[in-house]
Amino acid sequence: MKNYNIINKNSISSDYLKQDNQKKFSRKFDQIYKNILKTLDKKKNSLHVLSERFNFNLKDLKKFKKFKTIVIIGMGGSILGSEAIFNFLSDKIKKEVYFLDDIDEVKILKLKKKIFMNRSLFLVISKSGNTIETLVNFLSLGVIKKNSKNIILISDKKNNSLYNLSKKYNLCFIKHKSFVGGRYSVLSEVGLVPAYLLGLNIYKLRINSKKYLKKNNITFLKESSIKLANMISQKRYNNLIFLNYAPKLEKFLYWCQQLLAESLGKKKMGFLPTISNTPKDHHSLLQLYLEGPKDKIFHIFSLEEKSKLKIDTKVLSNSMKYLKNKTLLKIKIAQKNALITAFKKNNIPFRETIIKKNDEQTLGELFSYYILETVLIGKLININPFDQPAVEQVKKFTKKILT
Repeated sequence: MKNYNIINKNSISSDYLKQDNQKKFSRKFDQIYKNILKTLDKKKNSLHVLSERFNFNLKDLKKFKKFKTIVIIGMGGSILGSEAIFNFLSDKIKKEVYFLDDIDEVKILKLKKKIFMNRSLFLVISKSGNTIETLVNFLSLGVIKKNSKNIILISDKKNNSLYNLSKKYNLCFIKHKSFVGGRYSVLSEVGLVPAYLLGLNIYKLRINSKKYLKKNNITFLKESSIKLANMISQKRYNNLIFLNYAPKLEKFLYWCQQLLAESLGKKKMGFLPTISNTPKDHHSLLQLYLEGPKDKIFHIFSLEEKSKLKIDTKVLSNSMKYLKNKTLLKIKIAQKNALITAFKKNNIPFRETIIKKNDEQTLGELFSYYILETVLIGKLININPFDQPAVEQVKKFTKKILT
């Protein structure tokens, strides 16, 4: 499928698929697709985020745009989207941005020494408002004061730690949509508020949020969703390897990792999504990829960028003259195409996504596509793609141990 920003290719042949499943999933897909279209603008579910714009007032946020240093605090879906946005669009961002997405005491101590706390903006995000790691990081910074003008809290508007702090200390509070799960929230206030404060165009991030639900764009989405659902249901292919030839996409792929793992890893099914940065991993994992267990599907990502650096071959022997006047990007793309040739020769299933433009609109399209594909796969294999019961279990155990 081709469009202005993205090219998607599918090289998962029928050899890997059960044909009976293909027919069954095709019929089921059509029904699921019709139901999504019918309920998108009406029903309060996570996919509704693709329909609505946002539920916050930009006028209320303008006063926060003056901050040149921003610290974003969250876990999982509450922060991965923002990291993906920052990483992909960093050339457009003129601010100093820090992400606290783990419990790392050394990182917090270094941050407290490095920045001026009263001149920095702290954006704290947790759907539940009680995420332990988020609260620990926020409280460790010691920035909470009555009527603080450099703190924004985003959570459900109910009895939880963040909302109660906002009322007690009169802090700026933005309501997290209760019907949108964290990993599906990047195109809501969770991702758009940080993007706006970073100086990006949040309207462009959302302009094509429903693009892949249109009939002229549904072909690749249907084909891929059905094929991946077929492969998951066989329980033969357990690993989905993201081969990343574009450093700007690394954080986006970590966002994809959580989306797939939490949404589909149920009932003894699902893929283990792994990010493999290339061509670096050609020299560590490629042997396994080509001749190891045949339990992996690969998804290759690349970005068409301008490359300025060329190779100086004057000091090289004639045997290396084929590098003459080659840019670094051209060499990397040659390595990618060589890998694709090897995959085809070894009959290894793979997909490829080529990003043609590095802007907000393209990233928004990527977010919306993978949200839809993940939900569709889950529904095709009779898995609820919106819950995460095992994660909640560990949270309860953690609280019990600390009590």
